[in-house]
Amino acid sequence: MCIDVDSLDLDANGVGRHEGKVVFVRDALPGERVEARIVRRKPKFDVAQTVAVLRESSARVTPACPYFGVCGGCSMQHVDVAVQVAIKQRVLEDQLWHLGKVRADLWLAPIAGPAWHYRHRARLSVRDVPKKGVLVGFRERASRYVADMRECRILPVPVSRLLVPLRELIAALSIRQRVPQIEVAVGEKSGTAGAADDGATIALVLRVLEPPTEDDLVHLRAFARQHSVEWWLQPKGPDSIELFCTPDGVLAVEGARSGLGYALPEFGVYMPYRPTDFTQVNARINEVLVRRALRWLDPQPGERIADLFCGLGNFSLPIAARGASGVGIEGNPALVERAAANADINGLAGGARFRAADLFAIDAQQWEALGRFDRILIDPPREGAIALVKTLSADDADPAHRPERIVYVSCNPATLARDAGVLVHCGGYRLLAAGVVNMFPHTSHVESMAVFGRSPE
Repeated sequence: MCIDVDSLDLDANGVGRHEGKVVFVRDALPGERVEARIVRRKPKFDVAQTVAVLRESSARVTPACPYFGVCGGCSMQHVDVAVQVAIKQRVLEDQLWHLGKVRADLWLAPIAGPAWHYRHRARLSVRDVPKKGVLVGFRERASRYVADMRECRILPVPVSRLLVPLRELIAALSIRQRVPQIEVAVGEKSGTAGAADDGATIALVLRVLEPPTEDDLVHLRAFARQHSVEWWLQPKGPDSIELFCTPDGVLAVEGARSGLGYALPEFGVYMPYRPTDFTQVNARINEVLVRRALRWLDPQPGERIADLFCGLGNFSLPIAARGASGVGIEGNPALVERAAANADINGLAGGARFRAADLFAIDAQQWEALGRFDRILIDPPREGAIALVKTLSADDADPAHRPERIVYVSCNPATLARDAGVLVHCGGYRLLAAGVVNMFPHTSHVESMAVFGRSPE
């Protein structure tokens, strides 16, 4: 069937109609006419796959990856990178208006950077497949199967080169059918220039559903020596990981630390982390994001600024490095301890303090107990920060505990738009500025930053 594509949805599928019914068309772009094949029927819409492009968009490019269309790791490689960013900016604008009924006074220039080999954290699936052997990679698009891939253009080159050796390694293990995933983290050693360099630390976390045998451990140590990687073992959840051996194959002793970390050179900060910790996957874009956020926060000596959902201190430590008092707040007490340790490592323990609090359920009394803040930064997970913004926006909220400025870093434009609507329509704030952050090139994921200021009475 032929379909004229009018727009894109949030997953970068083309949207058109056939005989009056909405059709979401994979790998199709606005303005194109495509021949498509229905792959799934629903009562109110169909899903189709592009078979041939009959009228091509000027934004279409040839995907660089040979596995595009099969692998589910990317959905936008057929779109020019600059157009990808423009599409994401439009998604943010549309979500803010349609869901939050707000518009920004100023649209910030998008934060963009390297489009290839940028992804320094990833979770690779592992399957021992009859007739194919062991597969290591991302899942196929809209499937639980693992893509049969031998390279990846979004992973750092040294990690991409490991995909085939990892297949061979897992195939040699006695527990190869009890290894569902390998988590990858690439970080820079303290003082190094960049996380994508061959000299960076590569940590691999092997999820094991039963203990490896002694022979399996010999294979892992040999792999570490040959490919200069750290091996970690994860028998249960992410917090159960333990460093097994170092890149020279030496067994880790109790309390041994990883070589993983990332730098924020403008602030003189180095952030050690563990391979299953949440950190931004794109280290270079994160540097620019922190710089822009700090510019809007404008921390000054003597001021008190909150970093909410602070993680390991990605924003708290730069705030302290600028001379203000950075107060990082996070729900996990163990994470709070590690953020405090990072402050100590960077000589910022006097300026960065950390506290545990459930920001998903915070009320006015709990918020006021934290003390007054001049400005705040909010960096929540995909669920957003609705309890917090409702507390800040309540009619009976103490004006003394309403910060003059809020910088909101978001990984979900829908929840940002929802929260923005509360801050603007109930809290008396203005949306001063907003813009996208292309943290995940070639995917439909939209990261963004928004800045709110108190409206004059």
